[in-house]
Amino acid sequence: MAGQPELTQDQFLGGRLTISQPRHGYRAATDPVLLAAACPAEAGQSVLELGCGVGVAALCLGARVSVQVTGIELQADYAELARRNARDNGIKLDVVDGDLAQMPETLRARSFDHVMLNPPFFGPGAQAEDPGRARGRQEQTALSVWIDAALRRLKPKGFLTLIMLTERLPEVIVALDGRAGGVAIKPLAPRAGRPAARFILCARKGSRSVASLANPLVLHEGSHHRSDRDDYTLEAKAVLRDGHSLKF
Repeated sequence: MAGQPELTQDQFLGGRLTISQPRHGYRAATDPVLLAAACPAEAGQSVLELGCGVGVAALCLGARVSVQVTGIELQADYAELARRNARDNGIKLDVVDGDLAQMPETLRARSFDHVMLNPPFFGPGAQAEDPGRARGRQEQTALSVWIDAALRRLKPKGFLTLIMLTERLPEVIVALDGRAGGVAIKPLAPRAGRPAARFILCARKGSRSVASLANPLVLHEGSHHRSDRDDYTLEAKAVLRDGHSLKF
């Protein structure tokens, strides 16, 4: 990996996936696993992930259901790691090098049943030292552009699924207005009694169905972190460790 050769081998879905990722760059954790679990894809359908990174969300989805998964990734070294991870885990994943804001012709000619996206959470600001980490965490392409690119690649009545900070929910709703409906929102709360810091949203292109707000997924047991042991709730563990889908 050019400029950042040191990699770690990290397990996801309780060891079903072993993922190579940079030790010091952007590192996937729970968000892509939750994103994949929320995507309502069915066997045989086509799925596009925008900004697939090293492939964690795409491969988590591919481990749960037999789908045709494609990813687009701007950073060539991360794209190559996604291909390597797909091969190493025996899951088919087609990765396209390119910028979602200037969609490659090969993808502009296609449409998908589902599009997943885990855009950078934070707006422009002080950049992380590592360029890969900066691109993964801090916005360089506007959130509205991510959502527009997703909607353009969806088939009519196709599903968009994304994960984002709760403070940015209004931006997401504005970007979807008039183009997708049936918006379902799943808050993600760190612990019981605490505000949700993130949410997962699923919307259907061209739908006029009403919006819904689901009960939150509480990620951790107890009021605070007590030790280094795994303290995920049973519901969170079923998704993160056992590979179950995430219900809204």
